[in-house]
Amino acid sequence: MGTIKGLRWWMISLIMLGSVINYLTRSTLAVAASTVLKELQIGAREYSWMVGAFQGAIMMQPIAGYVLDTIGLRIGFALFAVAWSLVNMAHALAGSWQALVGLRALLGFAEGSANPAGMKATAEWFPARERGLAGGIFNIGASAGSMVAPPLVAWAILTYNWRAAFLITGALGLVWVVLWLWWYRSPDEHHLLSAEEKEHITSGQERHLAGDGQRPSAMSIIKRRNFWGIALPRFLADPTWGTLSYWVPLYLTSVRHFDLKQIALFAWLPFLAADFGCIFGGLVAMRLQKAGFSVINARRCAFSVGAVLMLGVPFVGFVESPYAAIALLSLAGFAHQTLSVTVITMASDLFKKNEVATAAGLAGTFGNAGVLIFSLLIGGMVATVGYTPFFVCLALLDIVGAILLWTVVRE
Repeated sequence: MGTIKGLRWWMISLIMLGSVINYLTRSTLAVAASTVLKELQIGAREYSWMVGAFQGAIMMQPIAGYVLDTIGLRIGFALFAVAWSLVNMAHALAGSWQALVGLRALLGFAEGSANPAGMKATAEWFPARERGLAGGIFNIGASAGSMVAPPLVAWAILTYNWRAAFLITGALGLVWVVLWLWWYRSPDEHHLLSAEEKEHITSGQERHLAGDGQRPSAMSIIKRRNFWGIALPRFLADPTWGTLSYWVPLYLTSVRHFDLKQIALFAWLPFLAADFGCIFGGLVAMRLQKAGFSVINARRCAFSVGAVLMLGVPFVGFVESPYAAIALLSLAGFAHQTLSVTVITMASDLFKKNEVATAAGLAGTFGNAGVLIFSLLIGGMVATVGYTPFFVCLALLDIVGAILLWTVVRE
């Protein structure tokens, strides 16, 4: 049987498609929030508890990462995808905020597998020089899924109802699982991988990061300085993504007075900008490596570029035009993904292949803890202080994250 040229890019595209579905399902409630909250008579505080339940459960990413490292990426990720698809569809049966809190917790646990899975695939399929771009392609899934959600969910609500939106987005996940199981294999097992491409992959990977066949140790990972060098910047940076995903639709409704059709027209634009940020961050790191920078320093520079761009985001709360606010929120999406793809990819630069998913999951726990705390603060304080102080904080947190990345991580 023949081989496929550039098979590694097909593999990362496949897992990126899974990430699209992952973020589409988790974003469904955010887009439908105004409709769901009105019908079920739920307030902003209860909504923040739903967001908090999701973020609290997704902090269990280390468990997902350990499962993927232990039983393998192909079967492990398929099981998690089936789980999140069915739980998302079950949202259609919810009749109270308490039921939604429970379902969001289950969804968060299952969907926490996405980033560890993407980093494990990147580590397996790509040489060091290409991992930044590959990680960028994978992370397009986060912004693309969030970008597709506003028009798709709004269409489902306007055509049917909000319950149908959850059924439709959940069913898409089950379709992807079939494609994943049929197509994905590791480089050692894939019959369509040429000998030349396999040599290109293995010769460009760091020998000291080769897997040793042992089960990963979470305690060993968290004792390392480099783990904290990527976990703390994620704790500070990820609240931007949580704000864009969970709170911007409500912000546009309550502050900028957008209706559901306007949400469908404009709420996806920050995520389109984020798509470009994913590629931009990877290309910056790749170009700097070609110019002679080490892999780690190239990643740190790309993160710093994104952090500087975030300095425009505080003005969201001060501009009068809602379209200027959308433009600045789009800048936030672009800047955040520029830096986010960089620090997420560093898990594959600093840890062995059999540790990558676990390390990425542990770092993801800190990122989602940041989102959880920030979301609960918004839910508790937005009625009294408004959104503007939170937009200011997002920019400052990323600058601190860049400082930590430069001072804590060691090559």
